[in-house]
Amino acid sequence: MEWVFWVSIIAILYSYALYPLLLMCCSAVLQLWCDNRFVWSAQPRRVVAVHDDNLLPDITVVIAAYNEQSCIAARVENILAQNYPADKLRLIVGSDGSQDDTAKILAAITDPRLTACLFTQNRGKVSVLNDLMAQVSSNITVLTDANTVFEPDTIRNLARHFSDDNVGAVCGELQLVDAQSGNNRDGVYWRYERVLKFHEARFDALLGANGANYAIRTELYQPLATNTIIDDFHIAMNIARRGFKVKYDPEAIAIEDSAPTIGAEMGRRIRIGLGNYQACFQMGWLMNPFNGWRFFSFISHKLLRWFVPHLMILTLVSNLFLLQDSRYIALFVLQIVFYCLAIYGYAQHIKGRRLSTIMSLMVFFTSMNYALLVGFVRYFTTNIQGSWQRTER
Repeated sequence: MEWVFWVSIIAILYSYALYPLLLMCCSAVLQLWCDNRFVWSAQPRRVVAVHDDNLLPDITVVIAAYNEQSCIAARVENILAQNYPADKLRLIVGSDGSQDDTAKILAAITDPRLTACLFTQNRGKVSVLNDLMAQVSSNITVLTDANTVFEPDTIRNLARHFSDDNVGAVCGELQLVDAQSGNNRDGVYWRYERVLKFHEARFDALLGANGANYAIRTELYQPLATNTIIDDFHIAMNIARRGFKVKYDPEAIAIEDSAPTIGAEMGRRIRIGLGNYQACFQMGWLMNPFNGWRFFSFISHKLLRWFVPHLMILTLVSNLFLLQDSRYIALFVLQIVFYCLAIYGYAQHIKGRRLSTIMSLMVFFTSMNYALLVGFVRYFTTNIQGSWQRTER
């Protein structure tokens, strides 16, 4: 049992702490190499903005919406007001059998650049995406959500990367803000994930895209199974599998309201957890070592993370068999204290009390892994459907 205990702890620490350090060290070496090559041979290092509008590609923005009456009109306006040539920008929005006024609002918009597909039956996001993508005629498609807001240059910044024929997809940046104050509420964990994404992209090892803000070559879109949960991950990885690069542009910024409470976020996390295990068992090709850096990042960043709840349980249970040693008694007590503090912090959060950064991380870490565990159970015990419910984020 001792080896089970320590292997579980080391695996958790590796995924959350050792892997990021190793990744950043490798990234620093790669950047040094690129800098020296630039100085030596004057090869370009960065993608620059395209200032000649004639060189910009035609873009179609695709949005699948369900019960978005509170934001859909503003979202359409936000897209059509982008700093992008009006004659090169088109928007297709599909209302997936919305039960509110989403379809009515879309039907009332007269801008010829908007195509509104008002489906009467609620079939699920992926079914709508498959239908909408079949109508796209432009070479580049931007996929986003109805409750997201683009900065004025977001689409232009996404589009600039496609001058490289080897680029198949570009993931933009998502910033979370407080719905009441408008202040940026990117938590420590969210910023931590952005750092990993930035460095993984240097090795063409980006894992998926952010569904609120990414662009793809239209011809590379492969229709997905209608019960696919995390469509953005599948779409981006299908493109990577065909040998195209998936880039990351932190200057292509989208803004979205953060969930007001952890409880409000829990349902979304459970569904994402369910989708993670669906992807895990459907995309075995990512575990091929010949994928190079993407294999390394997938195992370290995704696969181990998805099984951290199981490793936490193994750590606690195996510790019970080692209590004859005083050192393991202390480690067991530390685990119990950690979980008690996380439960206490969650209770305080529910009451609306402000938590310290450390307490917030403990609550977030525990609740996130609880949601993953529930998603794991549901993957094996439920019939996965593509239908969706609107969330507060």
